[in-house]
Amino acid sequence: MSVWLTYTLSDFLLFSPRTYYRLFELYNRAVWPAHVPAGALGIALLVLLRRGGAWRGRAIAGILAVVWLWAAWAFLFERYATINWAASYFAGAFAVQALLLAVSGLVLNRLTPGADGASRAGIAILAFALLAQPLLAPLLGRGWVTAEVFGVAPDPTVAGTIGALLAAARVPWHLLVVPLLWCVVSGATLWAMDAPEAPLMPVLAVIAICIAAWKAIARGSGSAA
Repeated sequence: MSVWLTYTLSDFLLFSPRTYYRLFELYNRAVWPAHVPAGALGIALLVLLRRGGAWRGRAIAGILAVVWLWAAWAFLFERYATINWAASYFAGAFAVQALLLAVSGLVLNRLTPGADGASRAGIAILAFALLAQPLLAPLLGRGWVTAEVFGVAPDPTVAGTIGALLAAARVPWHLLVVPLLWCVVSGATLWAMDAPEAPLMPVLAVIAICIAAWKAIARGSGSAA
């Protein structure tokens, strides 16, 4: 037992930080210009969350299901799995999330946007994923070629999805499980690499839980009244 206590997260890391960021560089070069339609889908999400008709919940779910499937196959299964054996399981979880989004949103239409303060906070998180997260790589000196973009890379896709889910009139807790777990996985991986952005996704998870709880309590109070 005493030997195990001497281990740190970095001791379980299967790759170096150089290999990890090089993977994003090669991935971005290989899938370009997929970033352009992915960005367009992200902007479409912002528009749908702020205006539109009764159909917009289904449109939001369709967009989210597509980008989760893309991240599952194109990045996690095809690329990340080459340096991390666990990535195949991550890809499976992302595919399950895409299916859940399709059923809850497209079939059952349960992702209709709300108009309360919590929903506006969700929209702000989505905007952060679209506009701020891609800037982290160049700001941290890694260059634009390693930038992580919504709809292409997992972290901003997860962050944007969390924002969209929090913007729903009724927070679908079952759809938050996989995104919140990924926040923990991503944070642990970056922490093991001593990456300065390591706290970002775990902090986002905590914020998301607080907003979702606040929204549920407010909704319950409103119903009671």
